[in-house]
Amino acid sequence: MGSRKQKRAQKIKEEKKSRNFAVLRNCPTSPRKMRLVADMVRGEEVNKALDTLRFSSREASRRMEKLLLSAIANWQNKNEGVRIEDTRLIVSEVRVDQARTLKRLRPAPQGRAHRIRKRSNHVTVVLDKVEPTEI
Repeated sequence: MGSRKQKRAQKIKEEKKSRNFAVLRNCPTSPRKMRLVADMVRGEEVNKALDTLRFSSREASRRMEKLLLSAIANWQNKNEGVRIEDTRLIVSEVRVDQARTLKRLRPAPQGRAHRIRKRSNHVTVVLDKVEPTEI
């Protein structure tokens, strides 16, 4: 590996240590349905986002709630000795990317077959601390 590439990789590794995030891979929900849930919590405070997900009737909200709890646990591991109530954590970024698609065949009339696409996604949740601003 060249020195420039190695320095870039080292820089990315250092940035990852300072960020608080959680990743869910190969979630068997279509990305379109998961993005609807992601839009509900993006930019919200963590406690409000958890309440929104807990009382949502969408199936994808259960998975997003579990992922958000994982991101909070990751934040607590990196910031030992700091109370979560004292810091204002927000969901700064929620990214939903398309993952693998399973292709299945469904029998159709007259000996034909229709393709069924079972989509899945990758979800990334990033938490950030909001600094109190003076008015």
